[in-house]
Amino acid sequence: MQSGSVKVSPFDLMSAIIKGSMDQSNVSSESGGAAALVLENREFIMIVTTSIAVLIGCVVLLIWRRSGQKSTKAPEPPKPLIVKDTEVEVDDGKQKVTIFFGTQTGTAEGFAKALAEEAKARYEKAVFKVVDLDDYAGDDDEYEEKLKKETLAFFFLATYGDGEPTDNAARFYKWFTEGKERGEWLQNLKYGVFGLGNRQYEHFNKVAKVVDDILLEQDVNSSTGGKRLVPVGLGDDDQCIEDDFSAWRESLWPELDQLLRDEDDATTVSTPYTAAVLEYRVVFHDPEEASLQDKSWGSANGHTVHDAQHPCRANVAVRRELHTSASDRSCTHLEFDISGTGLMYETGDHVGVYCENLLETVEEAERLLGFSPDVYFSIHTDKEDGTPLSGSSLQPPFPPCTVKTALTRYADVLSSPKKSALVALAAYASDPSEADRLKYLASPAGKDEYSQWVIASQRSLLEIMMEFPSARPPLGVFFAAVAPRLQPRYYSISSSPKMAPSRIHVTCALVCDKLPTGRIHKGICSTWMKNAVPLEESKDCSWAPIFVRQSNFKLPSDTSVPIIMIGPGTGLAPFRGFLQERFALKEAGAELGSSVLFFGCRNRRMDYIYEDELNGFVDSGALSELVLAFSREGPNKEYVQHKMIEKASYIWNVISQGGYIYVCGDAKGMAKDVHRTLHTILQEQGSLDSSKAESMVKNLQMTGRYLRDVW
Repeated sequence: MQSGSVKVSPFDLMSAIIKGSMDQSNVSSESGGAAALVLENREFIMIVTTSIAVLIGCVVLLIWRRSGQKSTKAPEPPKPLIVKDTEVEVDDGKQKVTIFFGTQTGTAEGFAKALAEEAKARYEKAVFKVVDLDDYAGDDDEYEEKLKKETLAFFFLATYGDGEPTDNAARFYKWFTEGKERGEWLQNLKYGVFGLGNRQYEHFNKVAKVVDDILLEQDVNSSTGGKRLVPVGLGDDDQCIEDDFSAWRESLWPELDQLLRDEDDATTVSTPYTAAVLEYRVVFHDPEEASLQDKSWGSANGHTVHDAQHPCRANVAVRRELHTSASDRSCTHLEFDISGTGLMYETGDHVGVYCENLLETVEEAERLLGFSPDVYFSIHTDKEDGTPLSGSSLQPPFPPCTVKTALTRYADVLSSPKKSALVALAAYASDPSEADRLKYLASPAGKDEYSQWVIASQRSLLEIMMEFPSARPPLGVFFAAVAPRLQPRYYSISSSPKMAPSRIHVTCALVCDKLPTGRIHKGICSTWMKNAVPLEESKDCSWAPIFVRQSNFKLPSDTSVPIIMIGPGTGLAPFRGFLQERFALKEAGAELGSSVLFFGCRNRRMDYIYEDELNGFVDSGALSELVLAFSREGPNKEYVQHKMIEKASYIWNVISQGGYIYVCGDAKGMAKDVHRTLHTILQEQGSLDSSKAESMVKNLQMTGRYLRDVW
């Protein structure tokens, strides 16, 4: 380095002068006068020399740094720092209330914020904080340390799939449910739990029930003030979950009145609370800026970690129809190209796909709102001065774009609207009779009519807006309070990275149903997949933002363990991945346990998907036996559960040998039938009574030997 060539330090020279190392005996007679002058003005020389030394040092340091940079790579842009929240708790005499949420689609978060907003209006002497469970703590120790300090908390917990927690609650749930050895540690906590689920699923609101049970155990053993304030709320999305939340919330206020009101205002009658209609601040921009709008999707591949908030742009490499021309239905095989994106997956994982509304849907929404598709705008959660709007209850805004793009990518206009959306529409209905009708449907008095006319009839938001054409909310209200955010669709990945490391395969049945209102409902994502243009046909191919969600639906780590797979229709998807993995393992010399696949469809000449591949897996030894059930071929309908009865002895033997059972498909029908059949097989083959058979089934689930991937 250049700094190594500096032989005499300016600081050494300065030190020498200060110490008087220059004396007259060392000065020649020819220069004696000059030396004497130097010595006589030593203090002045010291100041000048010090200044020169500092200047030289700075120059040398600058040259050294620049020379060093030439020999190294250009510096990488700094990575974003994750600063741990170290806010200091200030004892201001106010009761602290924490409201946690675990959400998959945003509903639990919305309920948590709604509770906080109304509670703030009711209890001025308390402080309410809404917290994402995933952001609450960085590790297990911090979860425990922080929760011990909570004295009043509420949990909004959604359950999805086969009784699983949401992505943002998974870490907390795993830690919380595995910590029974902690003993009594939440004795001071007063709490309430509200669950969000669907009664059609077997494990209805499992996550909320489990968390409530653990907290209740602490409550029962507590002698220091811990208490469950209200019974666990069981929200049912199959009916009207808003009504369930409202009833639970109303039961909570008397309990909070006792805790958060002083004696002097305990008898005060609260002013009836009316929730404000949420609204983003909207800024309209020059249409020329619209050319930049697609960057919000295309630049996503710069993230090192891809998730629902940071999806990865992936091209469609392959698309083909799996049904024959004789079928009146459709099923698409689609492959996303993930090479060069950094996106990885494991066999059994799910892929989340963000799709777009159909053009006909978007154009109808534009007409009903009365906005030109080319209007370019941005939405904001703060006022112009930077203060937050609506108590920060708004979802994060989407990037600036045109009205057409916003309706295409971000607005869910085909689901049935929630009551809060009807209230927002009523506020902007110019026809008083339409406004009154909307308010009535959203009111407690209109509960039954809302249940029948909106929910049971599956009326979409678009259909509701057609019925009430005078309701034209501004863009800020429409995207904040009327149309929910369009959610990703999840699919079981039907490939294995051992055979397709740069591709994610999806097997998707087309959704096209006639609803009670007469509307033909076309599935957003399944229709997009059916019409996708693959790269093998055009360089201008279709693409979508995608991400991978990890699953516990995995093959046994011991490849010699026998397995049973049950997956009719597109329930075959993850098992195709399993069989690809087993084929690769066998080719690598692994010892494979026996495997049986129960597959069912309507007719082998119409919808027998991947037939050649399945026969190939049997021939290769990756699959020991393929058991088929065709429901539309013979005089009697045969389903996979009927074939299970025929193989009852074999299934009992596999279970007795420590084998695994996997089920994938429809949760509301097939999965329930298979579960009942498994119970019957265990009861009959094991000579067990009903309770012992059910106990055995639960034990298989608890030990991870009976796994289900259901929807």
